[in-house]
Amino acid sequence: MQLTPDNTLPADAGHATLLGRIWRPELQGPSVVTVRDGMVIDISISFPTARDVCETTDPARALRAAHGEIVCSVQSLLANSSAASRDAALPWLLAPCDLQAIKAAGVTFATSMLERVIEEKARGNPAAASAIRTEIQSLIGDDLSKLKPGSEQAMALKQVLIAQGAWSQYLEVGIGPDAEIFTKAPVLAAVGCGDDAGLHPASHWNNPEPEVVLAINSRGEVVGATLGNDVNLRDVEGRSALLLGKAKDNNASASVGPFIRLFDEEFTINDVRSAELTLRVEGADGFVMDGYSSMARISRDPLDLAAQLIGPHHQYPDGAMLFLGTLFAPVQDRDAPGSGFTHKLDDVVTIHSAKLGTLRNRMRHCDQCPPWTFSASQLMRNLAKRGLL
Repeated sequence: MQLTPDNTLPADAGHATLLGRIWRPELQGPSVVTVRDGMVIDISISFPTARDVCETTDPARALRAAHGEIVCSVQSLLANSSAASRDAALPWLLAPCDLQAIKAAGVTFATSMLERVIEEKARGNPAAASAIRTEIQSLIGDDLSKLKPGSEQAMALKQVLIAQGAWSQYLEVGIGPDAEIFTKAPVLAAVGCGDDAGLHPASHWNNPEPEVVLAINSRGEVVGATLGNDVNLRDVEGRSALLLGKAKDNNASASVGPFIRLFDEEFTINDVRSAELTLRVEGADGFVMDGYSSMARISRDPLDLAAQLIGPHHQYPDGAMLFLGTLFAPVQDRDAPGSGFTHKLDDVVTIHSAKLGTLRNRMRHCDQCPPWTFSASQLMRNLAKRGLL
């Protein structure tokens, strides 16, 4: 969990426009920051919240022009951002979003769609998953990546699957016209790079989900991107899709970071469309699992997902952060053959993408992670006390 600029920032960090947030103990509150020449610059006097940066006409230009104070070096900030060895008297990294709603799109990749179908049919039992996986793939195959959701071909496949008794609510949102978009966490509840991430202690079948997360302003404009871990409880959601909230929204179960990379001449939506994500899980028991997710294989375009989230039908005055889903399917056995993968306490999860950097968290039970206590009202009071509102 040793965080450094080399293992955390984007590969081309010198050309990246990075928006972040840090906790400043001496101010008893968060500050909005950017990175310049290896230093962390507090720009809260210009932009009290990350939301304010995203709401400008040109966020990248506004961030580059913002005045502020040097707080510390990026190296020292990252060195103090690991929850396992943090000095509470020094600044550390937070999730880069604040007042934005934290939303997620599910079942946006064919492989992960099939895994959701398997979860549903297994009713939360990992031992049954392998046989069901074989049965489902024999019916519909394992590559639906060329099938456009909502298309005439997709609707024809739906009728075939209904006739065969293989239809599922997950197939509906995977190949139907409407995306699944749900609330991942409350405002200000996401944890950042280096923090502990939370698993509900009642879950015995769960996994990380490496995802790109879009930063979207109140006008529906996508202004940047970052990384996220959409921690998932497979046994809980598998029992019933109506338990999605319990499966997805728990203390510290949404990890976002390390920084929002704003769109500019060096980084655009096309970089999001072509992003390659790698995943590594390293257990205290010596277990290692590697995985990946390729945005090139997503079934719905990121801008289409953003448009389904926000528009005339649904407004977000402070904007939103939108997890885009994952290609990663956790099928590697960890313990007994056929048992599949599930987390163990103290697993270190590392999600990396060259132009977005690296998000790293240690897994703990959600009741062992620091409780979420810093609310929107407390943020407003803190900013007002500092003369920033």
